[in-house]
Amino acid sequence: MQDTPQYYGTISRLLHWLMAAAFAFMLFTAIMWNINEDYFSLMGYHKSVGTILAVLIVLRVVWSAINASRRPLSAPVVKLGHAALYLLMIAVPFIGLIRQYGAARGPLNVFGIEVMTGSPEKIEWMVNLGNAAHGKLAFLLFFLAAGHIVMAVIHQLRGEKIINRMIGPRR
Repeated sequence: MQDTPQYYGTISRLLHWLMAAAFAFMLFTAIMWNINEDYFSLMGYHKSVGTILAVLIVLRVVWSAINASRRPLSAPVVKLGHAALYLLMIAVPFIGLIRQYGAARGPLNVFGIEVMTGSPEKIEWMVNLGNAAHGKLAFLLFFLAAGHIVMAVIHQLRGEKIINRMIGPRR
């Protein structure tokens, strides 16, 4: 269940792949909305999944800290790349939540369940922060995630079996 120097454990793998699927969905909904605002109806799902991602990243950071000494070793540049990914995975959903609260559009519902009230009045700095940073940082996150995937494939093709750490059998 826990990580080892050779492989990521079950919980690390589950968090990784759940979040990868959720971020793929987030990218899809953002692209669809940017292509055609008629897809605004997807934003309820976008906000719901984004809120769940905020919870998952907190769990992932805690789990990573617990397993830090047991995880597979990585080069400093890899650690820097992962730190950037984690920073963006934290920043993007939380900036979205800040904007949601400050926009005074009412409560945030996650799949029909109210999880956060909205501000009774618009809070400009919250809305401005969200408008200025949420989308840009999200696309930077997706760009870095694409680089993460490409580098994992390159290392795998070179025989380094990096992908096996996250999907391969554990011995």
